[in-house]
Amino acid sequence: MGRFLAVDYGQRRIGLAVSDTMHMIATHLETVPQTDIYNYLKDYVGKEDVELIVVGNPKQMDNTPSESMVYVKEFLENIVKLFPQMPIYMVDERYTSKIASQSIAHSGLKKKKRQEKGLIDSVSAVLILQDFMEMFQGLGRNNIIKVNPKE
Repeated sequence: MGRFLAVDYGQRRIGLAVSDTMHMIATHLETVPQTDIYNYLKDYVGKEDVELIVVGNPKQMDNTPSESMVYVKEFLENIVKLFPQMPIYMVDERYTSKIASQSIAHSGLKKKKRQEKGLIDSVSAVLILQDFMEMFQGLGRNNIIKVNPKE
């Protein structure tokens, strides 16, 4: 079985997380500048056995798309073109940044490490992936949105 790759898309930085091959544990992979993401993904997917990609679905509290959905939509269109046979899913990412910030604050990390800008992005990607893996294993599959039905 391949790994699941999660993306917390941001206009400046993109947090990435990856699962183990058993789809049990999500871990931080990298925080990549937005300008480098497509080259990074091509390289990573070329080296690793990635089974699917999960992207955070930015929503408002009333369940409508947030303003950042414009950028996420463009990103999704590009990765569908880049990996036409790769299953790509979206998972609600509401609260991930807040939960990530709280987790980091209580982590015991030194202040300098806690203030790294990319840390929240990578922890958010881990949370997105953990949510997806729980849903994928049958604990709420109806909350998953499949992006590219071409497979």
